[in-house]
Amino acid sequence: MVTARAAATFEPVDRSAAAARGFVRDALLGWGLPEVVDDAVVLVSELVTNAVVHAGTAAEVCVLREEETIRIEVTDRHPERGLPSFANVPAQSSERYGDPDGEGGRGLLMCSAISSCWGVEYSAGQKTVWFRLALPEHIIGTRYALPALPGGELPGAEGPVLVAVVQVDEQGLVSSWNQDAEALLRLPAEQAVGRPWSTHVLWPPDGPELAETLRLARWEGGFSLRLDGQPEVYAVQVRVRDTHGVPSTLCLLVHESDRAVLRSPATGSDAPAGVEPFDLLVGHIGPDDLGGLLQRIVERARDLLDSDAAYLLLTTDDETEFELRAATGLPGAGRRHPPIPVDSGAGRYDSARLPAVHEDLAIRPNVAPLLAGSGLRSLITVPLKVDGRLTGSLGVAAFGPGRYDNEDALRLQFAADRVALALESARLTELERLRRGSLSFLVEASDLLAGTLEHGQTLALMAQMAVPTLASWCAVYTTHDAGADLAFVLHQDEDRIDQLRALLDKTPPPEAGPDNGVRFWTAPVEAARLAGLTDSPELAGLLGEIVVLPLAARNRVIGLLVLGVSTGLRFRQEMLELAEDLSRRAALALDNSRLYSERTATSQAFQRALLPPELPKIPGVEVEVFYQAAGEGNEVGGDFYDIFPIREGTYGFAIGDVCGTGPEAAAVTGLARHALRLLAREGLDGPQLLGRLNTAILDEGSRSRFLTLLYGELTPRPDGSTDLSLVCAGHPLPLRLTTDGRVDAAATPQPLLGVLDELELVAEQFTLHPGEVLLCVTDGVTERREGQRMLGDDGLAAVLSGCTGLTAGAVAARVQRAVERFAAEPPSDDMAILTLRIPEQRKG
Repeated sequence: MVTARAAATFEPVDRSAAAARGFVRDALLGWGLPEVVDDAVVLVSELVTNAVVHAGTAAEVCVLREEETIRIEVTDRHPERGLPSFANVPAQSSERYGDPDGEGGRGLLMCSAISSCWGVEYSAGQKTVWFRLALPEHIIGTRYALPALPGGELPGAEGPVLVAVVQVDEQGLVSSWNQDAEALLRLPAEQAVGRPWSTHVLWPPDGPELAETLRLARWEGGFSLRLDGQPEVYAVQVRVRDTHGVPSTLCLLVHESDRAVLRSPATGSDAPAGVEPFDLLVGHIGPDDLGGLLQRIVERARDLLDSDAAYLLLTTDDETEFELRAATGLPGAGRRHPPIPVDSGAGRYDSARLPAVHEDLAIRPNVAPLLAGSGLRSLITVPLKVDGRLTGSLGVAAFGPGRYDNEDALRLQFAADRVALALESARLTELERLRRGSLSFLVEASDLLAGTLEHGQTLALMAQMAVPTLASWCAVYTTHDAGADLAFVLHQDEDRIDQLRALLDKTPPPEAGPDNGVRFWTAPVEAARLAGLTDSPELAGLLGEIVVLPLAARNRVIGLLVLGVSTGLRFRQEMLELAEDLSRRAALALDNSRLYSERTATSQAFQRALLPPELPKIPGVEVEVFYQAAGEGNEVGGDFYDIFPIREGTYGFAIGDVCGTGPEAAAVTGLARHALRLLAREGLDGPQLLGRLNTAILDEGSRSRFLTLLYGELTPRPDGSTDLSLVCAGHPLPLRLTTDGRVDAAATPQPLLGVLDELELVAEQFTLHPGEVLLCVTDGVTERREGQRMLGDDGLAAVLSGCTGLTAGAVAARVQRAVERFAAEPPSDDMAILTLRIPEQRKG
């Protein structure tokens, strides 16, 4: 049965939610129902916001007083059936109420959490969300009781207990004084009434001032009186108002020894007298949803005092600065605010460690830098403390001046005290999770970066590790004396990489400068504006906050790491610190890859200089060479080959093997190849040439290495055959393949070079006829192994015997494949194959 009704309609404007809160508050207080005001205001605020902001229609609020409940209805003109599906979902399941952080559905979630019942009704052209709040029963009889105690444990009292009752008006003057006050304070009423209360009280200097304490909604504590002997009293002060609304303070005093009469029970969960319990934690909050918890707190705090805005600051790890972590109603909420020093205030009213009420920020604009330029003028700030340690600050603000008093501050402080421990627990849980995740991330990043020395791959790895863990997109610049070049771009949406690169190409690169830590970068946004692309659909949502981190290694900046997030997002301090750690590791890996690339390029340039130039075309002779140096990145090893003209119609060729592999062997390779060419062109024959080369190798002293070498000279003849002269100095013997498939050694072994001072070498002559092949190899071919098996000279001869009729190139390829297939493991020694073949004469 409805006993009272109040209704109002609110247009779809920003202030409608605040106006609706005020309307509901006034209606319920007018009916004498303060117990349900706070819950009703919170729910109406959410539902009206959904209607006027998200649905974009006017909202009608109807408050109905029933016998045992209050029913409130919020009606809008947007009847879309967009509710979450509740079918077959357990009542206790969090899925029953949809996404609590979504723009739609949170009001329904809160209805479920706060109200006794709720529902949604649809009719033609409109939708009504209603909820009921149960009215508390009036308590008759016992309100609070303690267990019975033995007589010896009861508080003692010396004679009759005197309870002085003193009333103090707004000016601090005593307005009433009872008989117990006359006896306890030893002063008749006619001498006390009309005089300042401060003339009777010796107030402690280390606490809040007496005048300020008298304006509190409730205060309890001890102090002294201005009498001989300064008797100690214990007092309870309660702020009251008369039927005309005039406030005053009622003081109840007893002797200090009788304080048990007035002292409140020491419970941490009871609110101070006159303060309605108000829980800032409504609805289920996941263990890792600190952001949702913070946002819920500021929204509830705003609604608690019917304010226009609220914000919450948390201290940094070293507890020296505040960071803005959640806000509602602040203009430019997406803007980054710098950290605020904790102890920036000059006096107690500016200290973040104490509650403060600011009646007009226009008079003292520097009190709250966070609200500068917002138009907000009234402000309450209260500290969040855990075990006496400051962990944060909660503030609520309104556009009008003088909106708050000490009673409001007390209500907000009590609400903050109730939430501080849960908030700190959630924050510590998040920090621990972030630290563990950061450590795991950095370990993985270090492993990946250490796994490559290729410059391009290192750039790609840097970007891939940053996106999307740290940012929505990443760009890497490499620096040089003239500036910086864009080297790599990555976006979490691959379809946006080209758009991002095109924009960054139009943007002057960030300045390299010294290693000065993280800095924010707005140049891409400015470049988009100058190009007229601010409202371009291609860039929609692309450019949020952007930071630049230097890539510094070995005391110099070698590049820049640019990280960006989508429009409306900001970087958390923890993410920036993690990005700095990543940039230091990435910079060292990038510098290592740069040095490796430079040294590899230098090494390869020197190695290529040791290889012979393009092979000469020899009339009447097919020539093919296969060469493979052992070791990663090596182009030249201890094996070498060469073919070069000596004089008109005569060519020299050589294939050799220096002891060992790598750069030391390659140095002897260069000496041998260049010495062969020079000495052969001076007219020395094979034995003389190798004798001079032997002397040059021995002259290298400790750097010398012995060398096996097959040197030959060939002269094509007019009849199609070719005359050859060979000297085989300790080298695997060359093999000759005849046209009938027979394989023979084409030379005899002689001493190798670099061991003996005097050598007796002899040149061996023979003629290679059309269709015949001369195969020369290094020991990397004949000594190819698999376990105890070795290819050897016989194995090579067997391979060559099957090459009758093949070209020189086909013979070299078949030998190379045979070596590769002989064992599963790749070859571990340098390998050179030189094939000479006399083509068969074509018959006319």
